[in-house]
Amino acid sequence: MIGKIIKGRSFKGCIPYVLDKENVKLIDSEGVLLTDTKSIINSFYMQSLMNPNLSKCVGHIPLSYSKEDEPRLTDQFMIQLAKEYMEAMKIKNTQYIIVRHNNTDNPHCHIVFNRVDNNGETIKDNNDKYENVKVCKALKEKYNLTFGKGKEQVNADKLKGAEKIKYEIYHAIKATLKISKDWQQFEQNLKQQGISIAYKYKGQTDEVQGVSFKKGDCSFKGSDIDRQFSYLKLNNQLYAEDQQYNNKQHQNQPYPKEQQSQSASIMESVLDGLSGMTNFQQHGEDYEEDAFKKRMEHEEKKRRKKSGIKR
Repeated sequence: MIGKIIKGRSFKGCIPYVLDKENVKLIDSEGVLLTDTKSIINSFYMQSLMNPNLSKCVGHIPLSYSKEDEPRLTDQFMIQLAKEYMEAMKIKNTQYIIVRHNNTDNPHCHIVFNRVDNNGETIKDNNDKYENVKVCKALKEKYNLTFGKGKEQVNADKLKGAEKIKYEIYHAIKATLKISKDWQQFEQNLKQQGISIAYKYKGQTDEVQGVSFKKGDCSFKGSDIDRQFSYLKLNNQLYAEDQQYNNKQHQNQPYPKEQQSQSASIMESVLDGLSGMTNFQQHGEDYEEDAFKKRMEHEEKKRRKKSGIKR
């Protein structure tokens, strides 16, 4: 069970997308006229006028299930799951429709609800993406539903439209991270695959806060493609790759520069010492004689000073 949070401005765009397809079935509803698609749209629209300051009044949540669970997913069970999901997400006292789709391998339904509730209040969306993950996990555990195998197992060839492009970008980012050691190289490699990057900055500063990826007419925030593709997490991954590269280069150097400099100084001293030894070996008698004379002079000065004799 996977839920996806979508918010929009137009019921006129969302409702036909959900209803006007083949192999669909409206399995539950609340507070809307069901005469036809237009009457459903008008029902949602009239209630949204109670809160005209809310620009994104459309709530749309597809709930997708694993194919392994299909034999258990009767219409009634799917309605039960959807209602428990909405209750846990605090989506209540408002209009909604639940529409079952049978046009993909994975059984799924679409919940469309009015974010303007029956009292004209806004249904809050604080931390809704985090709550969505938590609620889906809880329902899967409660009803022993199959846990998904992750994006790597999704057959992107069977997807269509924006969802297909999102998975193409996902796989492109995964592959490109392995061959990129910094953001510049990462961006260039994606560009060759028809994917561009846009950065979100903090106010008027140069501090990057977010990143999005665009292919064709579709653009997605990194974290919407996958949680590991937020700017911070991508930056950490690219930094790790860069560190690994630097460490590998470092292994090819016997010493850091400071140690190399120190080693060179030691070597110079050793060479100087060897040079001195060679000179001594060549002129040993002169060195010995000079040393003897200096020592005798020093001893004589000490004797005179001790006995008080002036020279």
